Amino acid sequence: MNHSPGFLKLTTDAKTRIREISIAEARERLAKNPRAVLLDVREDNEWNAGHAAEARHLGKGILERDLEAAFPDADTEIIMYCGGGFRSALACEAAQRMGYANVFSLAGGFKAMVGAGWRIEGKG
Repeated sequence: MNHSPGFLKLTTDAKTRIREISIAEARERLAKNPRAVLLDVREDNEWNAGHAAEARHLGKGILERDLEAAFPDADTEIIMYCGGGFRSALACEAAQRMGYANVFSLAGGFKAMVGAGWRIEGKG
């Protein structure tokens, strides 16, 4: 995808304040912590087209509004992903500003998951 310079500047800046993890690290974290959450922050139409089998969905557009209701414990380990790892960085930054200290952005996002053979559900 060809992102605008302003968007890239915003996400590059956010990535200096959040923790980004690889596919391998995400798999390891999810295996070690059964309470860890894989959170898809893409739009509804993207989720409906296909998503990680074990993921929960909370689109970036409503994240700040609904995050605390979905995950009341701010210590919950949350691994967020989007299409390519940009929006999830912004979502992680927002969650951190809300007091969530154990959030991670998945580098490469859904595209990397598909490429790594992650189990996908949905219309895909």
